[in-house]
Amino acid sequence: MTTVCVVGLGYIGLPTAAMLASRGFEVIGYDVNEAAVASINAGKAHFHEPDLQMLLSAAISTGRLRAQTVPAEADYFIVAVPTPFKDGKKPDMSHVEMACDVIAPFLQPGSTVILESTSPVGSTELMTARLAQARPDLSFPRFKEASEAQIAVAHCPERILPGHMLRELVANDRIIGGMTDACSRRALSLYETFVTGHIFTTDSRTAEFVKLIENAFRDVNIAFANELSVICDRIGVDVWRAVELANKHPRVSILQPGTGVGGHCIAVDPWFIVDSAPEESRLIRTAREVNDRKPEYIFHRILDLADRFKNPVVSCFGITYKADVGDLRESPSLKIVMKLLEHGGVKVLVCDPLIKSLPSAFCGSPDVSLVDADTARQEADIVALLVAHKQFRRLEFNRFLHKVVVDATGLMSRPSDLIGNPDRIG
Repeated sequence: MTTVCVVGLGYIGLPTAAMLASRGFEVIGYDVNEAAVASINAGKAHFHEPDLQMLLSAAISTGRLRAQTVPAEADYFIVAVPTPFKDGKKPDMSHVEMACDVIAPFLQPGSTVILESTSPVGSTELMTARLAQARPDLSFPRFKEASEAQIAVAHCPERILPGHMLRELVANDRIIGGMTDACSRRALSLYETFVTGHIFTTDSRTAEFVKLIENAFRDVNIAFANELSVICDRIGVDVWRAVELANKHPRVSILQPGTGVGGHCIAVDPWFIVDSAPEESRLIRTAREVNDRKPEYIFHRILDLADRFKNPVVSCFGITYKADVGDLRESPSLKIVMKLLEHGGVKVLVCDPLIKSLPSAFCGSPDVSLVDADTARQEADIVALLVAHKQFRRLEFNRFLHKVVVDATGLMSRPSDLIGNPDRIG
């Protein structure tokens, strides 16, 4: 039986581990989070993802998956740990380095190590060198050299979206970049057991860069839309109507503006490109800066409007990083709420149907509370529409006409919604 050790049981690692177990592999999930390990072994996912609970319960009950706080020997090791950035927007590879150190003693001739974490170009080579240093008794591949090695190393970046992870884990095309062609083939033999999309093989550097440019492409296009919204505020144009009409052109497809960019990928990955080639990536850097400034811009618009009220109450509709996803990581809307609380003098009501409780950072603050949509509307002086959850699209916006509204989502973009409400912004 083929054994797979998945290193990191978070948003990527746990769905991958459960999927592999459902395909008949013996899967050992390793994580340093003891609470997460205990929850998984009890058959309970430690975060919400549609259909994951059912798949995980089956994997645990059949004994195909077990979680533990130490790795184990395996035929395949999949590294799915965080790769954030640190001060100065520099890539933080410490989690990958620690993963290398912890799995090195468990490698055996024939093992394949696959890095799924989105990483700067050259990371797979650095990982290989670190493993080789820890295990001089084993032979490791050299980039693009044809010689055979006892250990295969490859990069296969994840391409799944929260809320659709299990479907996309199977259906999406995948890119596998091996240190050598032989490494790519070894990794391919694993992924072709569950991926129904096309699988393309290349070298590790290309695979690393492909994932980065996918997210940088999206970031640049979002930045264009967000910059348009700021310009439209200045010149008195409804950005939503302008974008809608511009998109009538057969070769124009402008995205919708928002509060910025959040999540664990698009808000982080472009900085890896900037770090690798700072002088050559001026457009990518500027797009990141535009999107990073958008929450600050909306925050100041809310503050300007709050000046007319003695004790302003601001209702924020949505604090997750994107619509219909209950994920707060790098959420620009959450940053707006936090800045309002830090500024003080404002009571904040949060309405978000995907959040059961406020983040721990808000605990103890008397100026913020989680409320339902009716309460948020009734008690607000200012309504800030920050995330376009599908539940919010069903709101009766004619009941908001006597409120000051900051619409960063386009929920009230219909011309009839603008009548008598000059304070609405895009």
